[in-house]
Amino acid sequence: MYLKYKIPVYESSASILIKDEQKGLDDSKMMQSFNLFSSKKIVENEMEVLKSRDLWNDAVKNLHLYAPIHEKGTFSNPSAYRSSPVRLELKNPDELEPVDKVSFKYDTAENQVVIDSTRYYLNKWVTTPYGVLRFVPNPKYIPSKKARDYYFSLVEVRGVTEGLLENSTIAPSNKMASVLIFTLKDELPVRGNDIISELLKSYNRAAINDKNALASNTLAFVENRLKYVVGELDSVENKIQQYKSERGIVDISEQGKLFLETVGSNDKKLGEINMQIAVLDQVESYVTNKNEKSGIVPSTLGVSDPMLTQLLEKLYANELEYERLKRTTAENNPILISVSNQIQKIKPSIMEIITSQRRNLTASRNNLSTTNDQYAAMLKTIPQKERELLEISRQQEIKNSIYTFLLQKREETALSYASAVADSRLIDNPQSTVYPVSPNSKLVYAMAVVAAICLGIAFIVVKESLNRNIIFRKEIEDYTEFPVIGEISQTNSKYPLVVSDGNRSFIAEQFRQLRTSVGFMGINSRKKRILITSSISGEGKSFITVNLGISMALTGKKVVILELDLRKPQISEMLNVSRETGMTTYLEGYNEAEEVLKMTGASENLFIVPSGPIPTNPSELILNGKLQELLDYLNTKFDYILIDTAPVTPVTDAYILSPFCDATLYVIRHGHTPKASVKLLDQNTMVKGMKNLGIVFNGIKSRGFKKTGSVYGYGYSSNYKYEDKVTRKVSKKSRLPM
Repeated sequence: MYLKYKIPVYESSASILIKDEQKGLDDSKMMQSFNLFSSKKIVENEMEVLKSRDLWNDAVKNLHLYAPIHEKGTFSNPSAYRSSPVRLELKNPDELEPVDKVSFKYDTAENQVVIDSTRYYLNKWVTTPYGVLRFVPNPKYIPSKKARDYYFSLVEVRGVTEGLLENSTIAPSNKMASVLIFTLKDELPVRGNDIISELLKSYNRAAINDKNALASNTLAFVENRLKYVVGELDSVENKIQQYKSERGIVDISEQGKLFLETVGSNDKKLGEINMQIAVLDQVESYVTNKNEKSGIVPSTLGVSDPMLTQLLEKLYANELEYERLKRTTAENNPILISVSNQIQKIKPSIMEIITSQRRNLTASRNNLSTTNDQYAAMLKTIPQKERELLEISRQQEIKNSIYTFLLQKREETALSYASAVADSRLIDNPQSTVYPVSPNSKLVYAMAVVAAICLGIAFIVVKESLNRNIIFRKEIEDYTEFPVIGEISQTNSKYPLVVSDGNRSFIAEQFRQLRTSVGFMGINSRKKRILITSSISGEGKSFITVNLGISMALTGKKVVILELDLRKPQISEMLNVSRETGMTTYLEGYNEAEEVLKMTGASENLFIVPSGPIPTNPSELILNGKLQELLDYLNTKFDYILIDTAPVTPVTDAYILSPFCDATLYVIRHGHTPKASVKLLDQNTMVKGMKNLGIVFNGIKSRGFKKTGSVYGYGYSSNYKYEDKVTRKVSKKSRLPM
């Protein structure tokens, strides 16, 4: 039943390659030239990014998982992710109120959704009791001829996100690889694949947006500088043009050319140094004014120190990482604290490099200024016009070099902005398993079998522990010192006589074994009297007496049964013998021994002295002295004398007859004889006084998976009563085997 109604769960998986600088995976030189603003990543950090709730929330919103649609079913309500012709979108998913099971129908002819007789068109925002929403066509819809009823629910975005996070795992393929394996368990394979795809799209989109933001900031900085430099360059060129026009200058002397080249070179260097100092000032301002918050990183254009550039990139990357983690983790999270510590460690290094660079640049600028002063003194020897022209030309060279440098950097930044790619690559597209991963049918079946066996064992153990009757032979052996000389199985025979000539059944063999065991009790030609009794009624002592007598008679021995259970006789009926005359008429003196001795149809060697009419005083009648005369008479004619008597618990007949016998068979019945009766056997002095007592375990039921049949029992009912009839007709239904 569990496997029938449990919705199966499939597992979707995808693999992602992360460009991890610690594991030797890096871009080629060509890719580096296009991707100037690439940030180095670590697999462990990217795992945390992929687990961030912001990314999952975006995937939930983009796929509208906050508004699941289900089909109405008898026993289960399967998802209608592909069977519903429409999907539901909310205008503000973050502000939705949870709603449970809103039934709707889709009118195919009108392309309308019907909710409580209200119709809604597709692709239109409408105000409903459930919020501002719209129904859109389902791109995953698979048409079906079967009409279906649907209902939708509204679930909080964060609730859906938590459920997806619990069913997802992100782990590296191995310790040395930078490949992440992304798995997600979902009831629908298609939906699981869509969720993984959408999440990876959001992840790559976020990475590209970070790169584009950095490139955009740098491009804006370069554009602003270009506007300023272009204005200055135009001003200088206008000055040259105006000066030449006013002064009528056409050519410059060779000395002027040499001076111009030397001074121009120095001025160019001074311009570069001033620009580098300005860049260092901006970097210093950025580092000292930021407090672990990401922002626009100033460009390091012109600064040739690679360590400074690397540290700035690492600082920016850590600040971005800090911002990401701060949105998804607590402030005391070890990872967040670790990133913050890294930021604090990087800043002093940057400041130290800036100080060193500024000191070097200042020294270089002073040297160049001193050199230019020397050349300025030489200008006094140059005609005034030429000197003024050189001054203006020098400014033009400086502005031209700066303008050319900025143009180059602008093109590089624009190229990087246009060619921004994610630092991860999808190796294997999301793909679900062919067979469900849950529930595990083999495990469920195994658990069901184990549970059934355990319940069966527990039921049997509890039942038997609560059972107050004898179940096992070991219980008899534990409760009493009297030996168990025979075991008789339960039989499904319709007739009480289970032993006959030529019968090789299992129970017949058990009576043969009992017959042999009786011989080991000392029963022989001189000691031939056997008393059969039990604790209570219904234990089958009459059944044991008859079949044991038949078994002995089949060996050629003459056997007689004395039916001395004068209260509730059973043997005469079992052997189809009349009780009109018998033991009571003999003991009362109405008949002689020869008159009450009767043959049976079970065997020519088996005889019986029936009980006769039921007397009012059985115990006193047995003690009148005539029983000894009968036993002496039977000793001369028979090899075995079996005496069937009443149970020992309700009456004392067995104790009265015990002195006349040579052995006693005490019958205990499986599942019927109380344990208390067996426990008292050793304590009962009268039972211990019975001669040569041996126990017969009767009615043993088969245990385990194989059953031999129903219980067959003869004996007493729970109430031991006298029968008032003087004569009893033989039942026409009783039969003897021929």
